Amino acid sequence: MIRKQPAILCAAALVLAMMAVAGIAMAALSTVGIRTKEGIGSYLADGKGFTLYTFKKDLPDKSACTSACTERWPLFYAQKVTVLSGLKAEDFETIKRRDGKKQTAYKGMPLYYFIGDSEPDQTSGQGFEEQWYVAKP
Repeated sequence: MIRKQPAILCAAALVLAMMAVAGIAMAALSTVGIRTKEGIGSYLADGKGFTLYTFKKDLPDKSACTSACTERWPLFYAQKVTVLSGLKAEDFETIKRRDGKKQTAYKGMPLYYFIGDSEPDQTSGQGFEEQWYVAKP
């Protein structure tokens, strides 16, 4: 039994370390700031620099992007949004979608990522099918 205790302590320490790393990653995703790009201007991005988008067919507090649409345009959701300079926390809210999932909205408009953006600062979804645009502050 004495030999098992160090193994249990090591396992517990590993689990705690993994939870701490996950918490740091989640914190980065819950941060929203403003980026600027020539030809596009200012737009919203998460803490890792990934662009956030809005969908022209959405209504305030209501997403029109469902099923297969969310595969190409994954939802942005943060339980609590931390804002960087130039933004107000009260402009962000959580909406409940018809599918039961939660999504973060900015000034009522649901926010999304674009699967075509594989690196920070990419804005490949801008103007996509004249329906998708970078989220403007």
